[in-house]
Amino acid sequence: MTESTMDPSTDPAALLAEEARLALPSLSETDAIAIGQLLLARAMARSLEVTIEVRRTGRAVFRAALPGTSPDNDVWIAGKAAVVERFGHSTWLVRQRYLARGTTFEAATGLDRPAYAAHGGGYPLAVRGTGLVGVALVSGLPQDQDHALIVEVLEAYLAGERA
Repeated sequence: MTESTMDPSTDPAALLAEEARLALPSLSETDAIAIGQLLLARAMARSLEVTIEVRRTGRAVFRAALPGTSPDNDVWIAGKAAVVERFGHSTWLVRQRYLARGTTFEAATGLDRPAYAAHGGGYPLAVRGTGLVGVALVSGLPQDQDHALIVEVLEAYLAGERA
C-alpha cells in the first residue's frame, strides 16, 4: 500500500477531502468491474482473506470471496453497503464523524449491525458532477485496512492502472 493509505486518517475533514479527490470521471458497469478486478488482483497478490463487492446503481456488478472468508463477510458487506448508500460517504468517514463527536454510529443513529455497519471497508463511487453512483466494498481485514485497500485501488485506478 502507498504510504498515504497504510494508516488512514481518522480526521473527518481529511476523509471528506479524500473522497473528493477520489471522485471518478465516470462509472459504467465496465468501470465498476475493472475496479473490482483491481481489488481482486491486489488481494490475491497479497493472499488476503477478503470478500470484495462493487455495486453500481444499487446492484452488484462484481463480487469475489477469497479463500478464508465466510458468510459473515457477506453480512458485513451488506451492512457496509447500507451505510454508504444511506449516508453517501465511506463507512470509515461515517464512523469517524460520530467518534469525533464523542459517540458511536449505533448510539447516535439507532441503526445497528448487521443491517448497518459503520466499519471501514465501504467506499462511495462518486462521479464528479453527479454524485454517488456505486459502492466499493471489502470485508475480512481490520476495518482500517479494508478502507485503505479500497483507497489504494481507487488511486491506482484513477492513475490508469488496470488488473
